[in-house]
Amino acid sequence: MPGEVWVLVSACFLVAIGFGMMAPVVPAFATTFGVGVTAASFVVSAFAIVRLAFAPASGKLISRLAERPVLLWGLAINAVATGACGWAQTYWQLLAFRSIAGIGSVMFTVAGVGLILRLSPVGLRGRVSGLWSTSFLLGNMAGPLVGGVFAGESIRLPFIIYGSGTMLAAVVIWLLLKQSGEKSGSDRRDQPEFKVRQALRHKAYRSSLASAFAVGWVSFGVRFSLIPLFVAGVLHESSTAAGIGLSIYAVGTASVLLISGRIADLRGRKPVVLTGLAILTVGSLLLAFTSSLPMFYVASLVAGIGSGMISPAQTATVADLIGTNVRGGPVLAFYQMTMDLGAIVGPLLAGVVADFWSYQAAFTMSAIISVLALGFWILAPETLVGGRKRPPTPAPAVTQATPGSEVCGPAADTSSS
Repeated sequence: MPGEVWVLVSACFLVAIGFGMMAPVVPAFATTFGVGVTAASFVVSAFAIVRLAFAPASGKLISRLAERPVLLWGLAINAVATGACGWAQTYWQLLAFRSIAGIGSVMFTVAGVGLILRLSPVGLRGRVSGLWSTSFLLGNMAGPLVGGVFAGESIRLPFIIYGSGTMLAAVVIWLLLKQSGEKSGSDRRDQPEFKVRQALRHKAYRSSLASAFAVGWVSFGVRFSLIPLFVAGVLHESSTAAGIGLSIYAVGTASVLLISGRIADLRGRKPVVLTGLAILTVGSLLLAFTSSLPMFYVASLVAGIGSGMISPAQTATVADLIGTNVRGGPVLAFYQMTMDLGAIVGPLLAGVVADFWSYQAAFTMSAIISVLALGFWILAPETLVGGRKRPPTPAPAVTQATPGSEVCGPAADTSSS
């Protein structure tokens, strides 16, 4: 594994701890300004909305400037804005600073994924994607514990500590990745740009978008919004039981990320994603028909395992399509946007269904989203060069870097079916 990858993974872990610290602190801090629950919750939503809105611009910046400077600027913006949250004197200041932090967050996320995949050997992309996801997940799991300790001293302290930690991550990357193989700005501009509309011609990319939306819907949206309400309202259990279920979900995800990434590198991306989507569907259905706490815990574990199976392989698929000799920032950004969109839309639509029908219907709808993504992947080609599922037709010779050339050349999979 290249040393640069470990530097980026370590930085990701630092940022993820801070991100996890913010989860319980942000709404609690907002209420100290005398606002209601809705206004306090909107501070959390504003961060996600800004991430979604600024993702296309982040992709364009990467294509123009390359990943490393965008990543560093993203970390710096996030660090300063988050630290400023700790000094906010009004609700509107907190909302503004938290929104600006969302801009830095999406810059770091898109640039970080792009850089770590570009620095990874083709045969290690699945494992590297799994390692990146694992570091982020473990940081998120540890973050609330760390944040709770510091929030006990002062509700403002976690913001300042997170801002300082993020700036430290920026300094580490700036010092240790000076020789990361980054091309100069003029060299980057000379490379062909892989546009989103070109990527959308590939079934594999469309399939990755579908599964990313499903993971965002179930794992980052419905899991945090509906499951706590379901445990309290239907199972009549405490918030502690809901927290245990969320932790079991995270443990299930973390337990398979590295394994699924390795399998994706050895056997192909497609079978891993198909298996993961099938397991995620089963987990969602188990949640829909859960009637006891033990069954809820089993359903959480199964759904978490499914989510962990999907993420590394679908990210590696997008990296396969982009290749290493093109500017693919917008393609990565659109992929990230799709996952964020699922995380935003999922809780809203599932919440409406739960209000008008039932939680059973809401969780069943989540299973349907997974099944639809599964249908996309059944029709998708394998993108791993040398993978057992790769079509036998040899790649046509190319004389210059072409988007998707690592998979099967510029004419690969351009059908719109």
